[in-house]
Amino acid sequence: MTRLHGNILTDQGWRHGALLLENGRIAALDAGPADPAGNDDPYLLPGFIDLHVHGGDGADVMDGAAALTRVARKHAAHGTTALLATTVCADDATLSALLPQLAEVCRQRPAGAADVLGIHLEGPYVSPHSLGALPDETRAAALAEVDRYRALAPLRVLTLAPDVPGHDALIGELARRGIRVQLGHSQASYDEALAALRQGAAGFTHLFNAMSPLQHRAPGMVGAALAHAEFSELIPDLIHVHPGAMRVALRAIPRLYCVTDAAPLAGLPDGQYGDGPRAVHKCLGGVRLADGRLAGSALTMDQALRNLVGLGLSVADASARLSRNPADYLGLSERGRLAVGLVADVVRVERDLRLSGVWVAGEAVAPAEVSPDNV
Repeated sequence: MTRLHGNILTDQGWRHGALLLENGRIAALDAGPADPAGNDDPYLLPGFIDLHVHGGDGADVMDGAAALTRVARKHAAHGTTALLATTVCADDATLSALLPQLAEVCRQRPAGAADVLGIHLEGPYVSPHSLGALPDETRAAALAEVDRYRALAPLRVLTLAPDVPGHDALIGELARRGIRVQLGHSQASYDEALAALRQGAAGFTHLFNAMSPLQHRAPGMVGAALAHAEFSELIPDLIHVHPGAMRVALRAIPRLYCVTDAAPLAGLPDGQYGDGPRAVHKCLGGVRLADGRLAGSALTMDQALRNLVGLGLSVADASARLSRNPADYLGLSERGRLAVGLVADVVRVERDLRLSGVWVAGEAVAPAEVSPDNV
């Protein structure tokens, strides 16, 4: 049994006392009402849930099970207790070979790693005109192909461009299969995006990025998200989205949640990696291609917490964007909250917002060292 003491964030508010972790679950919550401003004890928050992760520690999800294990361990050290392994655009042969390898890690969590809940298929069903940094391996979605991929690995989220011919007819079928369809990497109009939401699309992939912008006479996908979405991803690295635009989204979308969109360079020092046309450069928290385009992020979820609080959110509100809201989006009733009987995914955060403890299903994971400049 593990006993953790501090200011515990529950659905009923802050409580000061202890959490007891046993057999991978929260066995007891021994605490009373408290104002965390009245003491110097650390915060105990639900473990972070990241629904958009491509890599970390130099490893790329697209390289298979061993790489995904390395990725999951790196992000666990930054407080991520559960994640979705996220693909990029690739041909059918590549995805058909990759997905069974990723499924191995989904079935059995490696020691010291975040729990891989399933797959976010960000590519290949996106628009060739809104690739961002994705490889140019797009194609229109076909239900038979998606069903085949579902048989190979647990597909939880699928990014889809609603302006690609034929995609509008698939959204309802995919939603009925339990897949969260997200709109992204698209230049769809406001009306096309709104129609997709009405057909069953559940959210938006990295809001503002690689999608048609909001203009006052052409509201675009961004306008549809701000006006109608209940859920949406946002990358809070302060590079992908201006803080002012972040504030707009936080006010407009009730259960906006944050993701890292972490590239393989997350957790590595600044510098250039690779060569040729796909060489990337990491500098000051950004990952860019040679032409300056953003190529994912180097964000980790503990830094996301600090960025959100720095933007003016309370610790409780920031925590909800990193834990409860993504859990609710996937329908995970046993994660994203601290309550008796739930999975013992917990992070301990000191009052300076430095991560000082991580427990994944009750297993202690050593937190990564963080530069004082990032706290």
